[in-house]
Amino acid sequence: MAAREAGGVVLGKSAEKLFSLSGLFAVYKPKGPTSAGVLNLLKEKLLAEAGVQTNGNKRNQVLKIGHGGTLDSAAAGVLVVGIGKGTKMLRTMLAGSKYTAIGLLGKATDTLDATGTVTEEKPYDQITKGDLENVLQKFTGDIMQVPPLYSALKKDGERLSTLMKRGEAVEAKPARRVRVYSLSLQQFQPPLFTLDVECGGGFYVRSLVSDIGKELSTCATMQELTRTKQGPFTLEEHALHEDKWTIDEIARSLEHCTSLLPDEPSHKKLKTEHPGETAVSCEDK
Repeated sequence: MAAREAGGVVLGKSAEKLFSLSGLFAVYKPKGPTSAGVLNLLKEKLLAEAGVQTNGNKRNQVLKIGHGGTLDSAAAGVLVVGIGKGTKMLRTMLAGSKYTAIGLLGKATDTLDATGTVTEEKPYDQITKGDLENVLQKFTGDIMQVPPLYSALKKDGERLSTLMKRGEAVEAKPARRVRVYSLSLQQFQPPLFTLDVECGGGFYVRSLVSDIGKELSTCATMQELTRTKQGPFTLEEHALHEDKWTIDEIARSLEHCTSLLPDEPSHKKLKTEHPGETAVSCEDK
């Protein structure tokens, strides 16, 4: 029997298994690399294991793979990946994400997180745990939120963060409606506070932390962010670390994760919570 080909490349057994994979699974994204960088590394490791040699510009054509929503490079956590036909499921299966965020009272930065330049400092000694818990109630449910200037949102085809880094003038995007399903204070050790938040698509945790600071008559910036759940995929149960980015491990994960996904007729119900809202995270900049 003749060996199958993909993109003009003759496939061996490992490669045939790789190209037969289809569905959704999750990987762990560490702090540092972008979501796209993690995906490229995953792709390179799988193609290398399969013995498929490609030029960089042909890599995307040879192996169909994508992720379900960008996660800020300074953040860590679960990143859902679609492979094969699974790439078409990414936007319909991932409504809602959960995060654990650590905020810092008394300082504001231009990026709204620890990677930015400090732009403001204010006292915070007067703030109590009760004050913070009371404020959180104002940020639960459907709320209006202004996206940060350093973000993956685009103007004239370029990311706002790219324009900001070039020193170009960028106007803030108008406030938009986002949904917070739950928001709770896990720890309060001034100036640090830890939040658990479950939200819909298009939500910025960095903006939430900043807005909480303003509501408390001080300022705040996000120090750390971990995505603990994306759609039905959890960090503890489903996210494969880099040492398990192999064809066999991913095949097992795809089989295991099939039970997390609804049957085809219910796909449409999961697309969005609001018209025009995508079910992806917007924490990337």
